[in-house]
Amino acid sequence: MAVKITWLGHGSFKLETVSGKVVYLDPWIGGNPACPIELSDIARADIVCVTHGHVDHIGDSIKLVKKTGATFISTPEIGFFARKNGIPDEGGELCPLNIGGSSIVRGIKVIMTNAVHTSDIMVSENEEVTGSGACGYVLVTEDDVRVYFAGDTGVFGDMRLIADLYAPQVAIMPVGGKYNMGVREAAYAAYLLKSKVFIPMHYDTFPDQKADLQELAELVKAMAPFTNLVTLKPGESFNYNP
Repeated sequence: MAVKITWLGHGSFKLETVSGKVVYLDPWIGGNPACPIELSDIARADIVCVTHGHVDHIGDSIKLVKKTGATFISTPEIGFFARKNGIPDEGGELCPLNIGGSSIVRGIKVIMTNAVHTSDIMVSENEEVTGSGACGYVLVTEDDVRVYFAGDTGVFGDMRLIADLYAPQVAIMPVGGKYNMGVREAAYAAYLLKSKVFIPMHYDTFPDQKADLQELAELVKAMAPFTNLVTLKPGESFNYNP
């Protein structure tokens, strides 16, 4: 196993690296109707990455960091919000980045990429704090496996820059439409990124965000025949070995 990728439903993922590091991406656990686990089931996290402030992405990230001592990675503005909610700077639990920036955190290089999406930090249904847009991430593991996690985004031409600069072998991207890419846009994104594997996410959680996986498979085959489409069910894992 070079990297084990587990879909936790909707836009949430868990990555486990060859050295045992555990990374959570947009961990929306409580209240996520597609998530097969509870926050109480999580005993370890080394890194928690948040792409933006919508409640289905910032989710339980702050609770998870407080529970495990993981490093919280986000934009500076969401980092300020995390600090106000009890995530300290001093112990290494907070690592703000901005678009194009990077840091090596616990042996894993984390690069913040652009995303095309709006965002506020949604504290509750009745309270919002101004956010800072959205981002994606490229994670480079200890053995040089490169995973692109798009977060919520539409397709944009500079995905080609992500391919040229970082050559991710695995791309995790939304396909649900309405609030982000649909299947046609995601298939074109796969063409731009030229990754070996594409794992779709952010679909079928709610009735207004369905995805036709057969159409997606046909479009990826036509637009990005070099890419292997790997579809998971919530709770399922995929082991990527270069």
